[in-house]
Amino acid sequence: MGYIDLHSHILFGLDDGSPDRTTSLAMLDALATLGVTEQCATPHQKASQYLPGVDAIEATFAELEASRKPTHPTLRLAAENMWDDVLLGRIQSGAIPTYRGSRAFLVEIPPALMPPSLADQLFKLTRTGAVPVLAHPERYAALWDNDELARSLRRVCAFQIDLPAIAGFHGRRESKQARHLLEAGLATAVATDAHQVGDVQQSAQGLAWIDKKLGHATTVRLFEHAPRAILAGDMPD
Repeated sequence: MGYIDLHSHILFGLDDGSPDRTTSLAMLDALATLGVTEQCATPHQKASQYLPGVDAIEATFAELEASRKPTHPTLRLAAENMWDDVLLGRIQSGAIPTYRGSRAFLVEIPPALMPPSLADQLFKLTRTGAVPVLAHPERYAALWDNDELARSLRRVCAFQIDLPAIAGFHGRRESKQARHLLEAGLATAVATDAHQVGDVQQSAQGLAWIDKKLGHATTVRLFEHAPRAILAGDMPD
């Protein structure tokens, strides 16, 4: 057993994450040291910015899989889906990029804009068996100082907090919100959202904060048990 990281940009040359195979392998070295045994690769799927095609993603995934060491985490392919016209079209056609072998999928929204009827649309997806996972909810201004909205959204999706944000590396307001969601029991899981080796090192500080403030059992729940349940198709409480 070990930690399961639901969110990373470890596939090289596809988006704003790892630029090359050497960096990706160094990231896997660092993730192994952190205790991660399963690493989900979630390249951006974002209209007009980062929208790598399926063939490029599969080829890069296969190359990294062939290059990784036995001591590295195993790899699982997924995507970070922006809530935009591309994703909405895929929802309509039943072609959401999910975590491979799972009904769960990772989704993000614009930090300054809460899409209309988001909770209602996510609820409809859960009725089909899908498990939406909201990436870094600490970034979304609409949820700051609005626990009622956060709770209504949390009922229809998992909240995945970025570990570096907990440690203060993504901004003061984002750090405050990340810690609040954890202390309020609204966080479902944590992840590195690693784009480079330094993000993994920052993630270690986020884990240390959880250990100190909430106990190591909470760290295990958020970084092992809940991700495992999500990938199995369950929505943890």
